[in-house]
Amino acid sequence: MAGDAQPARRRGRPPRTESADTRDRILAVAREEFSERGYEKTSVRGIAKAAGVDSALVHHYFGTKEQVFEAAIAVAFAPALNAPEALAAGPLDGVGERLTRFVFGVWENPTTRTPLLAILRSAVNNDTAAAVFRRLVASQLLRRIAAQLDLPDAELRAELAAAQLVGTAMMRYVVKLEPLASADLEQIIARVAPVVQHHLTST
Repeated sequence: MAGDAQPARRRGRPPRTESADTRDRILAVAREEFSERGYEKTSVRGIAKAAGVDSALVHHYFGTKEQVFEAAIAVAFAPALNAPEALAAGPLDGVGERLTRFVFGVWENPTTRTPLLAILRSAVNNDTAAAVFRRLVASQLLRRIAAQLDLPDAELRAELAAAQLVGTAMMRYVVKLEPLASADLEQIIARVAPVVQHHLTST
């Protein structure tokens, strides 16, 4: 029936006034696709179809599939980039709890958890996605955290702390291992924070 017809996908570049909205829509769809399908099973063509545009337009805005993924997760990763400020918000002897509470606060928020799941699932299953994830984490997060420490081996300390937090988050939110998956958040923070503190500040 005519009323059931789907709108045709828009080909080529949109008018300039629509460019920002179109780009944002493509990114939003890309995050959903990567979250649901992972990096391997997501394609530029599939993203374009779901966004209602031609695949050439996706390439125009972002380039390759790897670049689409990086742009999508950069937006999704933005809340985590405030972690260095959480470290600087108090004395060094409380940095482990502040960082742990901040990170799990991001994960507990459904709005920020969904794109983070897309990042982790894709990074675990694909070398290209993992390289993008490493590059983003290293350049935008770990080096900034290390700069706040002013201690020997600061980058290694930041990486060990991140490994503790990412590993725990993966087991809780991705693998959903019980009883960790349903444990009270305060109990998790109480147990993980001292380990993070040790990695960041122990002599």
